[in-house]
Amino acid sequence: MTKEILLSVQDLSVAFTQGKRQTLAVDRISFDLKKGETVALVGESGSGKSVSAQSVLRLLPYPTASHPSGKIMMNGVDLLQANEEKLREVRGNGVSMIFQEPMTSLNPLHPVEKQVSEILKIHRGMSDTKARERVLELLNQVGIREPEKRLKSYPHQLSGGQRQRVMIAMALANEPDLLIADEPTTALDVTVQAQILELLQNLQKKQGMAMLFITHDLGIVRKFADRVCVMTNGKIVEQGPVADIFDKPQHDYTKHLLAAEPKGDPPATDKDKPIVVQADNLKVWFPVKRGLLRKTVDHIKAVDGIDITVRQGQTLGIVGESGSGKTTLGLAILRMISSTGRIAFNGNEIQTNSWKEMRPLRRDMQIVFQDPFGALSPRMSVADIVGEGLLVHFPDISPEERDRKVANALEEVGLDVSTRHRYPHEFSGGQRQRISIARAMVLEPKFVMLDEPTSALDMSVQAQVVDLLRDLQKAHGLAYLFISHDLKVVRALANEVVVMRQGKVVESGPSEQIFDAPQTDYTKALMAAAFRLETAPEGVVGV
Repeated sequence: MTKEILLSVQDLSVAFTQGKRQTLAVDRISFDLKKGETVALVGESGSGKSVSAQSVLRLLPYPTASHPSGKIMMNGVDLLQANEEKLREVRGNGVSMIFQEPMTSLNPLHPVEKQVSEILKIHRGMSDTKARERVLELLNQVGIREPEKRLKSYPHQLSGGQRQRVMIAMALANEPDLLIADEPTTALDVTVQAQILELLQNLQKKQGMAMLFITHDLGIVRKFADRVCVMTNGKIVEQGPVADIFDKPQHDYTKHLLAAEPKGDPPATDKDKPIVVQADNLKVWFPVKRGLLRKTVDHIKAVDGIDITVRQGQTLGIVGESGSGKTTLGLAILRMISSTGRIAFNGNEIQTNSWKEMRPLRRDMQIVFQDPFGALSPRMSVADIVGEGLLVHFPDISPEERDRKVANALEEVGLDVSTRHRYPHEFSGGQRQRISIARAMVLEPKFVMLDEPTSALDMSVQAQVVDLLRDLQKAHGLAYLFISHDLKVVRALANEVVVMRQGKVVESGPSEQIFDAPQTDYTKALMAAAFRLETAPEGVVGV
């Protein structure tokens, strides 16, 4: 029996007006969504996916945003023409939305109970007692353990997975016919991501709702969606059943997306290469203070007795969930936070070096951060950003020489040298990450810590950055400490891997051994979640 169409998007266009200039973000797209069906909108950043989805609930900044053409039909009503009263009825009851970043979507000033119960009180007129009962039911339904203890928690007191579960509870509070999920797992670890997807699938089957799923992760689409619409430059270039699109893609852009996963081999392990960085029994403990006199009663053991070795031209991958201590370990090795234990750089012990003593070493020990937009000053041009380190470490070189070095660094990372006088906001996410890499490489370092450098990027851009990092490593013999929860990227770059959990090493060894024959249940759970082979072992990972 053919399912009834729930949502019909017909010839939809979205334009944004700034002054006298109008930009077309979505250009005459059409697709249908049937009851109980999951349709995925896929494409790279800027393709128009989120703008299309937000148009369904009219969440765009009107009148800056407008719809030159199109209809969005649901239950016989054109939502683009509906009045505020009708829209309010649809929002929450008929259609709900989960956003990409729960920390910015939840109100930081209100506890969980107030945020979830507010929806029930507004749309269903529930009393405080009934609303609390329903909130507890919802929190339990979305897999939050001991929900009674979480009612008074604020968003900052929850993990990323817990925050996303609260967002799902809010979205499902009124049992909508359609759930719009806008990149709901992008900011999450692979294990938590797998849990959230399984949760959404189970809730969808139980409630019979339809889902519009927006993502750039094709692995999720293949496992999760019934049909897929591929978007680029505001247009749907191909759509159809998932199996057809994945097995027999017709459009060149779809083929490009499917081929975009990080590929290639990491450098071959060579135990004869000189050791660049070594740490023995490294610990970073943060004191827990309580009472009137603020006495130390315990410690949070972010890094607890870890040994690592990074050799010239080699990459050590550090993997694990959020809160496992990956970034803390990297910052401790760079002496950016206090630690105990031995740290040696190029054979010289640096664990007792003062900030002043570390400064000459900074040119040889560089870092590339996760979020390039947050890491680059919006008030400085690209030339100033990349050249800043040269001013500090090579103050005697001429402005002409400095500009030449900046131009060479930008050219090496694949950026147009003529754009160096522009500002970060004028570049895409992938270009900004290349600027961050150029800033590190211009000083010709020996060791680079890469802290989740691809997690904020589209799949195709990820692949480009991985290729770039591999080429730079080969050209300059760089030693990398690569921190990530994206195991596909780690597999493409790292020849040695350390798996961390709760500040300790769970498992370590050559990359092939960790990926192909993991020994511990925790590592098996990570691999299963990352490569979507099976459900992670029960009880290994949770919120």
